[in-house]
Amino acid sequence: MSNKEVFEEEVDEVIILKSADGEEIEFEDVASINYEDKFYKILAPVTPVEGMQDDEALVFEVVAVDDENDQFNIVLDEDVIEGVFAIYNQLLEETED
Repeated sequence: MSNKEVFEEEVDEVIILKSADGEEIEFEDVASINYEDKFYKILAPVTPVEGMQDDEALVFEVVAVDDENDQFNIVLDEDVIEGVFAIYNQLLEETED
């Protein structure tokens, strides 16, 4: 599936992830992006998270653990984050035209 097809899907999904200290955090699924042969999700916290601004989102690499479960690994590599957001912004511009 292309980035455009993934981007244009309705995405009102809430994903619950656990923080390092075991706290459950709800995220809104903003977008799914294929970048450099890997699959990423841009997720925004549903409720404010300490240290983050309200309009910030995080990039997670999605790795299939088995047929039913995925693992979400937060991305800290600035080059990957910039690449994922560049594709997201390009797709956003294309849908506005």
